[in-house]
Amino acid sequence: MQALITIKDIGRKYVIGAETIHALKSVSLTINKGEFVALMGPSGSGKSTLMNILGCLDTPSKGEYILNGINVSQMTDSQLAEVRNKEIGFVFQTFNLLPRSTALDNVALPLIYAGVSKTERMKRAGQGLENVGLANRQHHKPNELSGGQRQRVAIARALINHPSIVLADEPTGNLDTKTSVEIMALIEEIHAKGNTIIIVTHEEDIAQHAHRIVRMRDGLIADDFLNTNIITTKPLV
Repeated sequence: MQALITIKDIGRKYVIGAETIHALKSVSLTINKGEFVALMGPSGSGKSTLMNILGCLDTPSKGEYILNGINVSQMTDSQLAEVRNKEIGFVFQTFNLLPRSTALDNVALPLIYAGVSKTERMKRAGQGLENVGLANRQHHKPNELSGGQRQRVAIARALINHPSIVLADEPTGNLDTKTSVEIMALIEEIHAKGNTIIIVTHEEDIAQHAHRIVRMRDGLIADDFLNTNIITTKPLV
């Protein structure tokens, strides 16, 4: 197996006034190419801090992070932004779509930063929406779409640059049960095509879709195991 992510003795502390908070104490983890991993833990366990570091949204106070052969631990903000755009696709609980832009323009957005021509951007964004079942919603704005459709747009945007990793933070947190099932079926489909997925969740039933579950507590990894009871979702017809 080829290691895609290797983190060694990662720590992250925040100094607030006279107080030092150790959000991550010492975390070491390897995630291989093509894995589907759930990162779990209660509020304050360090899972969001770890996700921010894995997503190159934050840098560790100590330790080393190798992403796809690149040491990103000590990079500048502009270097991290470049790595993020090329290597990581984000899916957020709140969708993070531009409200005044169409679904097509939202999906095409990362390609602007990648320097792709407008014609090619529109072609690829259209294909991306088709891949998530939204070919007929290209020109709709987010407020004209349901929650599930908005999350599909966000997933299409996350995949547009063919990233090494798809990082999903509570991707079903704002969705009803039926829509959550549909989104998890789509994420499973994306994983089946060979994508590496890291899903951050506090919901046990969502974590059970992953092939490996990493549980965090008090800034440390408390448990890391292969899931033998994987839930697989049949897409709803």
